[in-house]
Amino acid sequence: MRPALVAVMGPTASGKTDLAEALADRWNAVLVNADAFQCYRRLDIGTAKPANRARYELLDIKDPTDQLTAGEWVSRARATLERAYAEGRGVVVVGGTGLYIRALFEEYADMAEPPPAEVRQMVRDTVRRKGSEAAHRWLGELDPQAAARVDPRNPARVARALERALHPAAPTRASLPPFRKTKVALIPPAEWTARRASDRLERMLAAGWLEEVRALREDGVPRDAPGLRAIGYRDLWAVLEGGCAILEAKERILRATVQYAKRQRTWLRSEPNLRPLRWNAETGEQIGAVEAALLEL
Repeated sequence: MRPALVAVMGPTASGKTDLAEALADRWNAVLVNADAFQCYRRLDIGTAKPANRARYELLDIKDPTDQLTAGEWVSRARATLERAYAEGRGVVVVGGTGLYIRALFEEYADMAEPPPAEVRQMVRDTVRRKGSEAAHRWLGELDPQAAARVDPRNPARVARALERALHPAAPTRASLPPFRKTKVALIPPAEWTARRASDRLERMLAAGWLEEVRALREDGVPRDAPGLRAIGYRDLWAVLEGGCAILEAKERILRATVQYAKRQRTWLRSEPNLRPLRWNAETGEQIGAVEAALLEL
């Protein structure tokens, strides 16, 4: 029988990591991280990385100052899947970045590889030295249509558009080995995930999240680094700078987390070929539902 490829999806704090690890244990499958910010090194507590990080692929693959595009993630994930299939092993993909999973499973053809590191560094230096509006004017000279779509006051978007204009890349085909594949989701009620998110936030702070941010700051990671777009990092940075009280930061972080979970639910409603599971069932029952779905393929 062909190996299985399963994506475990769900809003933040829904319990998807526990299910994914249980599936991987049962099948001796490869675990692949599909959370954009868990891909960053040193962003451990605030991104709720799993306890046993060594068992995951595509975890801790970027420095906080690096960009990670969906195209690069898909390219890396495809290589991992090809190795696993050649070994006759299944793969379980888990994470909250819906675009990554959809692009991989639906074999999107419009995901471009990232530009070379020297192009990225040159663009980053330009935006930092001259400002995003001056960089936007340069973008207008290179690609007026792209410039019209980008807010000149948003340095991250201006930089990405400049990278594409300076280094146009051919889309990569995300074709996959012939796994039996399915996508499943745990989608608990919003109130339940909000309570879980609140409890998790307290545990993260008790585990030293503020100290994690302090170490990044003291080591020279800039506040606008791509990795620090993860929820909460810039709020805690403000606490360290004296611009925000810790209680206010906690309120902001929880509010942002709940809003993010809402956006994830919206995304999942349109996810192709998704099979919702009983979110409050025993893990064994959930595994049985996944295996039943795979038998239909």
